[in-house]
Formats: sequence, structure tokens, C-alpha cells
Amino acid sequence: MANSPQAKKRARQNEARFQVNKARRSRIRTFLRRVEEAIASGDKEAATAALRAAQPELMRGVTKGVFHKNTASRKVSRLASRVKALG
Repeated sequence: MANSPQAKKRARQNEARFQVNKARRSRIRTFLRRVEEAIASGDKEAATAALRAAQPELMRGVTKGVFHKNTASRKVSRLASRVKALG
């Protein structure tokens, strides 16, 4: 348990940051789920649109420190190849 004022403040900051990152991660996962659902339904146009919407969200997560750059790039690449294969 935090005892010093500095440690108490850091605990508060960490909790606030955790909540913000949790919301960002959840939002990104929602976008990814929409792409997955469109791929599963076999609708290429919907999947393409969902991927276009998901890409900037993923990269925004990178700039905000929620994901590593390579992780986001890998996810986008794999989804794009799956959407392309729907043809």
C-alpha cells in the first residue's frame, strides 16, 4: 500500500491511466470485431469498409501507447490479407 504522498499520487495517476487505456483497448477491439464479423459473413465491401475504419483506430492506439507498432501493423496486415482473399 502506498504510504508517502508521492506514492499515493502515483497510484492515483496509474489508476486514471489504466482506465483511459482500458477504454481505448476496448474501442479498438470493437473495431477489430466488426472486421472479423464482416469477414465471417463473406461480405467483401463491408469488410473493406470496416478495415478502413479500424486501421486509424489501431494506429492511434500505437501513438497513445496502448499497443506496440509492430503488433498493430501485424494485425492490419493479417486482416487486410483475409479481406483480400474474400474476392
